[in-house]
Amino acid sequence: MSATRSRRPARRAAARRNNEFVGDMAAWEQDNGPDNGSEMARLRQNMRKVRSAELTPRQDEMVHLYYDIGLSIPRIAQQLGVHKSTVSRTLARARVKLKRYLQYSF
Repeated sequence: MSATRSRRPARRAAARRNNEFVGDMAAWEQDNGPDNGSEMARLRQNMRKVRSAELTPRQDEMVHLYYDIGLSIPRIAQQLGVHKSTVSRTLARARVKLKRYLQYSF
């Protein structure tokens, strides 16, 4: 860039209002949307039921380690003495079961 050229200030993509972007629907929905506390409570209750009734003990253990505790797939594999692909496939099967039983929770 030459020394004689002036620098223009960067243009903003959208105007700001109350410290948020005008087009931010997530912020608007959070402020103006209905309360979904009862639906979330029902989903959590159904999640506990499905995990205990439909998942195998191994699937439940891996779901617990991955989602509840937050361990990575390689760390779970190391801890349980299995291959990473085994953990990945087991979690995928558990997600399919959870989705099948929880899709009608609402």
